[in-house]
This record gives sequence, structure tokens and C-alpha cells, in this order.
Amino acid sequence: MNTLKKAYCRVFQQAFHIAIPFLPYRKPKRLFHMEELAALLEKKKISSVLLVTDSFIHSSGLTKNLEQELADKNIFCAIYDKTVANPTTDNVEEALQIYMENDCGALIGFGGGSSIDCAKAVGARVANPNKSLARMEGILKVVHKLPLLAAVPTTAGTGSETTLAAVITDSETRHKYPINDFPLIPRYAVLDPEVTRSLPPHLTATTGMDALTHAVEAYIGHSTTVSTRKDAVLAVQLIFKYIRTAYNDGQNMTARKQMLYAAYLAGNAFTRSYVGYVHAVAHSLGGKYNTPHGLANSVLLPFVLEAYGETAEKPLHKLAVAVGISDKGESDHEGAVKFIEAVKTMKKDMNIGDTIQGIKEEDIPELAKYAEREGNPLYPVPKLMDAKELEQFYYMVMES
Repeated sequence: MNTLKKAYCRVFQQAFHIAIPFLPYRKPKRLFHMEELAALLEKKKISSVLLVTDSFIHSSGLTKNLEQELADKNIFCAIYDKTVANPTTDNVEEALQIYMENDCGALIGFGGGSSIDCAKAVGARVANPNKSLARMEGILKVVHKLPLLAAVPTTAGTGSETTLAAVITDSETRHKYPINDFPLIPRYAVLDPEVTRSLPPHLTATTGMDALTHAVEAYIGHSTTVSTRKDAVLAVQLIFKYIRTAYNDGQNMTARKQMLYAAYLAGNAFTRSYVGYVHAVAHSLGGKYNTPHGLANSVLLPFVLEAYGETAEKPLHKLAVAVGISDKGESDHEGAVKFIEAVKTMKKDMNIGDTIQGIKEEDIPELAKYAEREGNPLYPVPKLMDAKELEQFYYMVMES
């Protein structure tokens, strides 16, 4: 990246960093049971809600408890269950139609990041009926207050229940883009480990690694605060302690509960301090090939950390100390290497590979441009890279 562009990116990032204390960030209020959410909606005199989920979650019966709790409170529950991985503009418009037809007064995103992001985008369209999602791409373009939005995460990873971001894929162009604004932060997050009980081991692993990526990228970036560093470190500690247990024994509700809390903490960290090039590259892969986001982050994380080199060694050493695999007396380089190797071992222990299926070499320049457009100038990464430099990561994870 040329010097002028680097200077522009850093000035842009520093301006946002300075502004953090003055911006309307907030943490969603945590609830722990479905009956708490139903009672809350009753108290607020909401008589009709839209539940946004996907077909697997709905057909597997995970939403039944919530549906019954709402029915017991005489709250009508309209359901949209066609959300796909990497939710599309078509998904949002279909769900919006159901919301309007049933005169809903609140939204519940129930599922992984895809369902919660879809619910957020529906809320953005309710708040901006004459504005397309494409016109809300980027930062601070939603503006208006959303209907009451609650999130029920069924995976411990995306952190979408805490963030100001919704990531949407254009149904026609397959361009995947983020929408970032404060009204998108859910008012409530229901952290009920029971809804994660049946999550298969592979999804437990990749969504948990997604949360780890959020925490690590937030921590090593240049826009951290005392609060985000604290949340990120605790999230990393919890993930290192509990992810293998959740992976190997999905019925262990202590591990499930702690992983949900870790994802919540990581979400709080990155929604203020942002992520980095792991996410930018992963989003481009999700948009082009529908690659699951958690899987892409899992595969990419150690490669990108290594590419940051010495610019990320000091904070990575601190994380290594925090999880007990290094000590303060070691050099930053030694600590960083130990942390990255621990991430690689974690991946191996949970059968996560080092490649991603479907990447075509001829697509890489375009994918890298999408990643650069997302990452620069917003993401306060340790080392700035342009599209040409970002191409290396696609080659690293492309199947030979």
C-alpha cells in the first residue's frame, strides 16, 4: 500500500478511535430464558412479533418453547423461516412483507448470525421504508430507531446479538456487504444454553473459532479501549478453556453457557474496536461461494496473524500470557508464536482444516478488491494491506 493511502487510513481510524467515548454504543441487556422475553414483550404491550429464523431451526423444534411462551401471553408470533446462510436481500424483503402484513411491533432474530442479521436488516427497512439496503451499506446510514429487536443466538460465535452490524448479500450480484449503525444493536440478548445443546460438533467448533476471531482481531487492532480489551481478554480465556469441552461433549451445559458468554463478550469488543482482514477476506468468500462465515474465519485466522508479523506480536504475547501458554519474561515474538501455534492446535483438535473448497484462481483479484473495500480505511489492523497484498490469503487457503 502506498504511503498516502496508509496515511489516509490511519487518520480515518484515529478519528473513529477518538470518537468512541462520544458515540451511542450500548450493550444489549442479557436475558437467560424464553419466558423472560415473553414477559418483557407483554409488559411493553406488544401484541404481534415477527420471529426470523431458518428452516432447520424451525423444523427441529428449537423455537417451540418461545412460541408457546408468546402464545401464553396472547402475543401473536408471525414466522419467517427461510433465512439462508449469508442472508440475502431477498430474504429481508420477504420477511419485511410478513412483518407489515401482520402489523408486528417487534422483531426476534432466532438462530446463528444469519438469522439475527436478517432480523436487523428487516428492522432497518422498517425504519427506512423508502431506502434500499444497498443505500445503507457502510457506516451510519440507518439513522432511525428500529422496532424493539431481541436476539436469541443458537450458536456461540457470531456475536451478532451484541453488534451494530448486519452483513447482507445482494441476491443478484452476490456482493456481500456490512451495514453498520447504532440502531442495529439489539435491545435484548437471550443467552439460553439449552438452544445450543443440539449444535453439531463441527458447528460448535467453527462458531466458537468465529468468536475467538472477533476477540483477537478486536484486541490486536489500533482502536481498543479499556473496556474492549477487558472483554476481549476474558472472551479469549473462556474460549481456550471451554471450546474443546463444548466440541467433545455438547451436553455439557456449563461449557455451552460459558461459550455463549464468550461470544457475547467478543461481540461487545469488536462492535467498538472493529475486526480486521480475517473478516474482510471471509466476507468476500461468503458472498462469492456461500462459504460459512465461521469456517472461513477458522481457517484464515492463523494465516493472517502470521502475516501481520511483528506489528501484532506485542498484543498476541499478552493474550498468550492471559491464557497461560507464555509468561511475561519471554519476548513478544516468542509469545506471539506460541499463541498462533495454540490456535493451530485448537483447529487441529476440532478437525478444522487449512483449506476452503471452491476458490477459483481467476476470482482472486476481484475477491481481494472486495476485501480491501471492506477493510480500508475502517478496520484498524496492525498492518495495512492493499488488494494485491490481500490476494496471498486466498492462495494460502485455496485447495491445490
